Amino acid sequence: MVVTALAVVSGVLVATVELRARRTFDAPYPVIAASADPATIADGKYLVYGPGACAYCHVPKSEWKRLDAGELLPLTGDHLFPMPLGNLFSANLTPDPDTGIGRRTDAELARVLRYGVLADGRAAFPLMEFHNLSDEDLIAAISYLRSVAPERRPVRDHEWTLIGKAVMAFAIAPKGPDSAPPKMSPARTVSAARGEYLANNVASCVGCHTDRSPQDGSFIGPKFAGGMRMDVAADPTKVYVPPNLTPDATTGRSGQWSEDVFVARFRQGELVEGTPMPWGAYARMTGDDLRSVYRYLRTLPPALHETGAAVQPKQ
Repeated sequence: MVVTALAVVSGVLVATVELRARRTFDAPYPVIAASADPATIADGKYLVYGPGACAYCHVPKSEWKRLDAGELLPLTGDHLFPMPLGNLFSANLTPDPDTGIGRRTDAELARVLRYGVLADGRAAFPLMEFHNLSDEDLIAAISYLRSVAPERRPVRDHEWTLIGKAVMAFAIAPKGPDSAPPKMSPARTVSAARGEYLANNVASCVGCHTDRSPQDGSFIGPKFAGGMRMDVAADPTKVYVPPNLTPDATTGRSGQWSEDVFVARFRQGELVEGTPMPWGAYARMTGDDLRSVYRYLRTLPPALHETGAAVQPKQ
């Protein structure tokens, strides 16, 4: 009887997880329309291959070296994100109608970027943190994606573990903007305001350079102070640890480096083999944008936080 009862309870739990994992959410459709204006498309291209780093999630990691070398590879997706919750695969972002975004409206694309809600109403797993992107940049990115040649490239479905399905069923819900998103982006001049927008809303430096809870991804350390431990796919005994970016004079990059040294570091590209940071994308950023990020980091409260080596033993 006990075994039968446990089997029934287990079956009910599994069925509940399966059903809740498919639940849908309401979210508004941003009033966004792609443009054929060449300047807007060029801005979108810069965002996609530069500070937004879209290419590094929507091109398989085996091709990152080609991106680093300056190639503009098509965003055909199927990049693998191996996680404890399962294997996740990025979408084909070319305008192919069958395997890409060709059937999606501009508003549907804008909604998943701003609210994390897929076209079928389900929640997207929160890997893209573009909720606070300006309307201007949202239009530019979608305009560029519409302008490229379609590539017919099927993408594998996510392969969730039972725990992953449970997380999607009970813990993951769409996140919208923190406040009304700006219509326009900060002017492309060297300024801390431009750097704040880039570091938080476009390049999402804050997302990797802040210690986060392994349970729900919430921030548990000072913003930009580093310390989050990230698995090394090629070596399960090691972790990557992003450094402290605050202006602390002894432990923070913006406190130890001059503005010129900061910019020069980005021009060097990847120095730690296999790092999750898409150095090639950030190397494409303009000097003005990199200087803006540095000047913003210098405005942060200094956080005394020694993060240690970039690669460390897993504890």
